[in-house]
Amino acid sequence: MKLKKLVGFSLLLAATSIFAQQKPTGGAKDPIDAKIDALLAKMSIEEKVGQMTQVNINLILKNGYGNTDTQIDPAALKKAVVDYKVGSILNALYGYDVESWHRIMSQIQDEAKNTPNKIPVLYGIDAIHGVTFTSNSTLFPHNISLAASRNPELAKQCAKVTAKETRASGIRWNFNPVLDVGRQPLWSRFPETFGEDVYIAKTIGAGVIKGYEEDGLKNPTAVASCMKHYIGYSNPKSGKDRTPILMPEIELREYYLPPFKAAVDAGSSTVMINSSEINGVPVHASKYLLTDVLRKELGFKGLAVSDWEDIIRLYERHKVASSPREAVKIAVLAGIDMSMVPHDFTFFDLLVDLVKKGEVPMSRIDEANKRILRTKFQTGLFDNPYPEEAAKKLFGLPEYGKLAIDIARESITLLKNEKVSKDAASAVLPLVKGKKVLLAGPGGNNITNLHGCWSYSWQGDVAKNYPKTSKTIQQVLESYLGASNVISASVEGFDRKKNYRTDSIAVKAKDVDAIILCLGEDAYAEQPGVIDDLTLPENQLELAKAAIATGKPVILVLTEGRPRIIREIEPGCTAIVQAYWPGSGGAQAIVDILYGEYNPDGKLPYTYPQFTGDIMTYDHKFIDEIQELSPGRITYNGYKPQYPFGHGLSYTTFEYSNLKLSANTLSKAGSLKVSVDVKNTGSRDGKVAVELYSKDLFASITPSVKRLRAFNKIFLKAGESKTVEFTINKDDLAFVNNNLKTVTEKGEFEVMIDKLVGKFTYTE
Repeated sequence: MKLKKLVGFSLLLAATSIFAQQKPTGGAKDPIDAKIDALLAKMSIEEKVGQMTQVNINLILKNGYGNTDTQIDPAALKKAVVDYKVGSILNALYGYDVESWHRIMSQIQDEAKNTPNKIPVLYGIDAIHGVTFTSNSTLFPHNISLAASRNPELAKQCAKVTAKETRASGIRWNFNPVLDVGRQPLWSRFPETFGEDVYIAKTIGAGVIKGYEEDGLKNPTAVASCMKHYIGYSNPKSGKDRTPILMPEIELREYYLPPFKAAVDAGSSTVMINSSEINGVPVHASKYLLTDVLRKELGFKGLAVSDWEDIIRLYERHKVASSPREAVKIAVLAGIDMSMVPHDFTFFDLLVDLVKKGEVPMSRIDEANKRILRTKFQTGLFDNPYPEEAAKKLFGLPEYGKLAIDIARESITLLKNEKVSKDAASAVLPLVKGKKVLLAGPGGNNITNLHGCWSYSWQGDVAKNYPKTSKTIQQVLESYLGASNVISASVEGFDRKKNYRTDSIAVKAKDVDAIILCLGEDAYAEQPGVIDDLTLPENQLELAKAAIATGKPVILVLTEGRPRIIREIEPGCTAIVQAYWPGSGGAQAIVDILYGEYNPDGKLPYTYPQFTGDIMTYDHKFIDEIQELSPGRITYNGYKPQYPFGHGLSYTTFEYSNLKLSANTLSKAGSLKVSVDVKNTGSRDGKVAVELYSKDLFASITPSVKRLRAFNKIFLKAGESKTVEFTINKDDLAFVNNNLKTVTEKGEFEVMIDKLVGKFTYTE
């Protein structure tokens, strides 16, 4: 069968998609509708186009991007809000304190009162793992860590705190969460994803959205969420950010659409669009994806905002528009409601002209305005557009810091833990308190590598922006062990040459019992984080080899946004701890795990590759594993990661037994219960994420070797047993078939928990 192109699909396919939702069958009209209709009747073309215009804060600050004091230029503000009637402003240049944010918000809303209909301005911000652009906010681990925690409830609690601190800053719209499934680890926005698995992405992603919004958007504890980046953004062909995606629609629907479907069902208010193109069609220009799929199939009714400059880039970069004017026309008619322009007012001028000349119908402008105004009504801006004192009181509460440590602990993943020698009584971790250690590597005495992108600045790499309360691994180690027990070869500044001196390792390691080697990545975001090779930089590998050569146990601590290749040094490391980018509580959580104050229970949310040219996800196809390296000699070694998806060690051991299925068959309307007994057979209390996988033995589309269908994280005391039960139905076994329909086909299936396997048959 020839693969169909994304643009040009018949509406019949859209109408028959399983993602289509039933429309409301009646009931009272939403009272907001009447208010919106009355307001629209009074608005001029210019006011309506202004509502669709979003500009960056630099346009209203004194000295623009050179601003250092958060002061607004009154003339520039008047030009934006009164003359051009912009409906939305976004962003910050760095982390402003709460008082500065309140002053900025109040000045903006004061100016909005000078517009004909006094429509308040909707401010948007990237509060990605906490409130990025508010100083002294709580920064949680990134989404990749939330996925590793396998704890949706804790992830939701992090979102609730983020909502509170965002609202306390006077801001009611958060450009988060990223729902792009992370199946290309080269991609520089990989740490913002929930990893490679669809089920985890849609489960935790939907929970985060509820955390932001479920209190009610008028409540000072909630913010409007923004599901992004619709759709397919995370798997560019080159692995580079904002580069083309080549992807058949069957793959798009199987792996990349479900998290957005779950987000729509969870009630997300807004969506941000993929900056790139799919099969030659920029998503900002795709009426099929933006209207037929997003609106008609998924039933999304909220506001669609472009990403940064992405409308003008239809002309400048994608070359599908022959002029900026045509770019605006294409994007608005495709379904973009608001343009993140963000540096000028060209979108306003061009769209006003297009409307007045009849090239963009007023009906489309009204449609976009209804969505924008609805968001403003729902977030309470028409009731009170100013920062709320009730919200301000919820900023910086002590329990937020504890939550940051808790979620970091539950996400950090122990990848390796071996004995120092064959004669040793136990594995090297946890370390024994009181013995001397050497701390080495660029990650040991720096703060930015613990937090990553979107941390008090876009890139997160400006150490002076961080609160004085932020701790490095060295600071927490010295506090825990005493400074005399920590010999350090780490210095401030991730890239400083002193951090990579191999000659000092042997000298400083003479009188220590172990080496804690902190490697990985410093903070980066988007294009500046682009790399050509997943392998750890050479200077880090050489440092590791020098540490290994000392003969002392090497505990490798990785703080990184994506899995960097460690194949060369892995055999020489006695233990390996994957900390990801763990945020404000990260250093404390790392030390707690190294010394056994917390028993690690994170699980990899991605496949950790062994080779930079061998990227394969856990849910690969059967023939991915087959290799015929010489004629007639077949092996099954195609999937050979450094560590597989779901891997994660503990300081205790767990035993699975007594796998039971409630029946041998599953019907179309029925459900199947799967239970298993889990026992903590070790000497320490601990948590474990029990994971249920399924395998479709035969299907019309080649099935994956397995797919994660459910998980449940439980706590067991030493020696304790529990029965864990899951319920699955036909939808849990579904896949996208050759006709682009999501179906469950009758036949044999297996369910797997740990090494246990059960079989059943699905009958329609």
